[in-house]
Amino acid sequence: MIQNKGLHVGIIGGGIAGLCSAYYLRQAGYRVTIFDQNRITDGCSFGNAGMIVPSHIIPLAQPGMIAKGLRWMLRSTSPFYVKPRLNADLVRWGWLFYRHATDEHVERAIPALRDISLLSKQLYQELAATDELSFGWQERGLFMLYKTASAEHEMGEEARVANRVGIEAQVLTGAQVQALEPQVRVDVRGAVYYPGDAHLNPAELISSLISWLRIYEVQFVEEASVTGFKTDNRRLSSVHTKHGDYPVDEVVVAGGAWSPELARLLGFFLPLQGGKGYSFMVPNLASNVQIPAIMLEARATATPMGNSLRFAGTLEVAGTDQTINMNRVRGIYESISQYYPDIPVQMPTVDKVWKGLRPCSPDGLPYIGRTGRFDNVTLATGHGMMGLSLGPATGKLVAETIAGTSTGVKLDPFRPDRFA
Repeated sequence: MIQNKGLHVGIIGGGIAGLCSAYYLRQAGYRVTIFDQNRITDGCSFGNAGMIVPSHIIPLAQPGMIAKGLRWMLRSTSPFYVKPRLNADLVRWGWLFYRHATDEHVERAIPALRDISLLSKQLYQELAATDELSFGWQERGLFMLYKTASAEHEMGEEARVANRVGIEAQVLTGAQVQALEPQVRVDVRGAVYYPGDAHLNPAELISSLISWLRIYEVQFVEEASVTGFKTDNRRLSSVHTKHGDYPVDEVVVAGGAWSPELARLLGFFLPLQGGKGYSFMVPNLASNVQIPAIMLEARATATPMGNSLRFAGTLEVAGTDQTINMNRVRGIYESISQYYPDIPVQMPTVDKVWKGLRPCSPDGLPYIGRTGRFDNVTLATGHGMMGLSLGPATGKLVAETIAGTSTGVKLDPFRPDRFA
């Protein structure tokens, strides 16, 4: 039985970052309450592509991304879109993104993303080896599929960078890709194969985590937006919700795309935008993809989950707008036959489409660690499209931050106050 230390940690946000933080804090003996503005089962993590990607060491803020994004914005079905709106936070976020889309930033970010990603994979392996959680863990690697010479060149460069920093990457021809995918036809020029990547079933993971946390007496306060805090000099002493006030010794802000609103309540600005993504399932396939893939030119993904196949994609920077843009979904649907011509896919109806907001920082790095404004507030947000991949490492680092210990992963690149 886990012993209580007596200290009470309030976690705001029940997505993967919040749940993993709760898991490792509870393992360390803290009492934990999770606050969420929705039902705990409605979070962004359920419909995730399910990929665990130590290969993703290059941040979204990189040279050429702005020009590429501007071209994509001209197409209604493109994989990237910024919803036009007069919003000072969006303007500042865009300016910070522009300033970090440099080679120098990429070089600084690579070791930070590598180290936290490898820690997270190690923690997933440890969790999979126990009988406490169930989440369909598979280590089959990842394909970065491409159809054009320009994409081949781009991926070849990324493969060289990955190998240089210790992430194995293999450049394959189309025939070599097909040899590794015997059940379905793959129509590509080639791929970069990352054998160290993995995948899992996100819904199974989240459900399993929630069940474990309930067994170990973590309290869930659902459908309860946080409306404020009681402060005592440099410390928070309670969390205010419509269901009442909850005394706390520590607070973890893991509010995903809504984290900037929580930061405002705490008196500081957090540059972050919600990046909307979509997914849908193709069930009951007689022949299925074996190795998860990113269809590079389409910026869409394919992940096998049992005998079903999940397709996901798009990055729609739209704040906290959760409406479904079926043109974006059509872009995913239309790209599938270009890579997997024999997989029977129909354009999904709106009720079959999952959508979620990924919290995107302007430099492509998450916010993990203490905020300078308060002594007992820790942030765990801003993971962009890598929230599920980095979930366990984030939770472990949050627990260590509160306990004052360390795994050796440096948190300085992820400082919440780095744009202050």
